[in-house]
Amino acid sequence: MLPSAAQDLPAIPFVAEDTHLGVASCAGSSCHGALEPWTNSTVLQNEYIIWEEQDPHSGAYKTLLTDESQRIANNLGLGRAEEADLCLDCHADNVPVERRAKGFQISDGVGCEACHGGAVNWLGQHISGDANHKANLAAGLYPSENPVARAKLCLSCHFGTEDRFVTHRIMGAGHPRMAFELDTYTWTQPAHVVVDDDYWARKGTIPSVQVWALGQVVAVDSLLDAMLDPNRNTDGIFPELVFFDCYACHHPLSNIRWAPRDSHEIGPGIPRIYDANIIMMRVLLQRIDPALADIVSIKSKALHQASLQGYDAVIDAARGLKDATEGIISRLASHSFTAADTKALLAGILTEGLSGEYVDYAAAEQATMAASAMLQTMADDDMISRAKYMELSAVLDDCYTVIEKDESYNPRQFLAALQKLQSAIQSL
Repeated sequence: MLPSAAQDLPAIPFVAEDTHLGVASCAGSSCHGALEPWTNSTVLQNEYIIWEEQDPHSGAYKTLLTDESQRIANNLGLGRAEEADLCLDCHADNVPVERRAKGFQISDGVGCEACHGGAVNWLGQHISGDANHKANLAAGLYPSENPVARAKLCLSCHFGTEDRFVTHRIMGAGHPRMAFELDTYTWTQPAHVVVDDDYWARKGTIPSVQVWALGQVVAVDSLLDAMLDPNRNTDGIFPELVFFDCYACHHPLSNIRWAPRDSHEIGPGIPRIYDANIIMMRVLLQRIDPALADIVSIKSKALHQASLQGYDAVIDAARGLKDATEGIISRLASHSFTAADTKALLAGILTEGLSGEYVDYAAAEQATMAASAMLQTMADDDMISRAKYMELSAVLDDCYTVIEKDESYNPRQFLAALQKLQSAIQSL
């Protein structure tokens, strides 16, 4: 069983107390800076090179040096983007100065310790050759292989926490929209590990469907926590608009895409709360706990309706949904997903879309990535052949094509792509 309760997980590296030594402490040629993978090694040993040459995180600080980043900083009155904590908190390993060792460089961007934790306590035994993964974790290595811990870590920048938060004001200044789905983003991250028998022996086997499921519920939990946080849920006389669906307000007027949805009953021309992850969680619960799924449907609809009533109503409705889903992360962390679960979830994702729930771009985006996670699990668990996986993935590519550009997204085209995918999986 995966540890999942808050008390079982360490603090994310940004707020933990360990000193950060800097990327150079990992980059030696005899450590993780080899030019090529080592033979007969359980790890690649060229992880630093992969990070530096392929991983966008390594260039996160350099992004702040661009004219576009400076324009955003100017719009926010921040001065130099590469010096502003608001930017550095997610574009670098911006731990406090007192937690930076002599070799630490903020210009390294989102480096090793931003994800793996300050290395001052675990590096020595890590390089000794005597410690195993469990011992490294006990010494302070962050458990990024755990999907709950990984989701909390990733969402701390890709959504925000009480310490750093991507607001609507930041996006209004020109920052791109934040999107995230744990399983898909894990797979598209340039891999500096080889997931093989040795990896599974050290860190456990976690199927894509479980990574996806936990990513969804942690995302919902993060959203509700932010909505209930008085320091994050307002902006002057306005609500914090980052909690609302971008495309309820922002889309070309020539691209008419609004359509009614039974799950929220919010009329046209009215901002509506972002609920793409809630929709996915509802599909998940329809399989795992149908009674709770019904409660979530009622509570999420109440949250939408509360946004038409006022601040206090939204707080009460958000707390009601938060209370209803209390403990679901722990339940899913201990749930053994079966082949029947995966097939049912894929079918549920398609059914939800064909009923009209994906008229909004963000929901279509999440549904496409969810279907990808299901197909990946089916292939990994030998539920389908590699040839069948490639065939179905090619069909799913039509969904990816429709959501490729948010401004030109057409829900009718997406519906057609879903229908095509449903036809393709009926024989499974």
